[in-house]
Amino acid sequence: MTAHIVVIEDDSVTRRRLSAALRKQMYRVSEAENAAEMEAILARDPADLLLVDIGLDGKDGLTITREQRAKSTAGIILLTSRDDQIDRIVGLEMGADDYVTKPFDRRELFARVKNLLTRVEQIRSAAPASEPVSTFGRWKLDTVRRRLEDVNGTIETLTRAEFELMHAFVRNPGVILSRDRLLDMIQQRRWAPDNRTIDVLVGRLRKKIELDPARPDWIITVHGEGYVFATDS
Repeated sequence: MTAHIVVIEDDSVTRRRLSAALRKQMYRVSEAENAAEMEAILARDPADLLLVDIGLDGKDGLTITREQRAKSTAGIILLTSRDDQIDRIVGLEMGADDYVTKPFDRRELFARVKNLLTRVEQIRSAAPASEPVSTFGRWKLDTVRRRLEDVNGTIETLTRAEFELMHAFVRNPGVILSRDRLLDMIQQRRWAPDNRTIDVLVGRLRKKIELDPARPDWIITVHGEGYVFATDS
């Protein structure tokens, strides 16, 4: 089936040109000027990929990214004309898969779209074979909603990077994982080129899952090697 792409862009000229170009690539494309129009489209026709302008009026692209990532496996590419890298990093942390800065080269954008759609298809195809929920101690990791929930029903929403790191840990209990290996597993080298990123993310996760983050029971530091996720025994 042809992939469904939704372009959410408030500049009508940019939106129409981009949508027309994508249709020429044989994608099925819907257009939305704002978040409300996007939500109406998704309610009747779920998307495989969202192209979201980060600077939308009203509910902006970052908010859309956070909300959609909490309930959808669709790929998300942010479109931005801003030079401030902070917006891009925040967008990726909220769950975006990629970003493209305007004005963009269409061939590059099309390549990113194609690659991301392939990843989305692979993730969706693998989903039935994997457990949607992983449990450890008083926590369960919901891999569909990308969040943590404790035995009392308290929910911890995770950024994309936090979720991918937590998922990497629960898939490899008892295995010492180096910082380089973890960076590869969370696929964040594009915006996180140094190992300190893993330490920061581990610190965030410990604050969410450990009774005492300074004396962790789950994510254990192995000095000189990396981290190990304790087995649930």
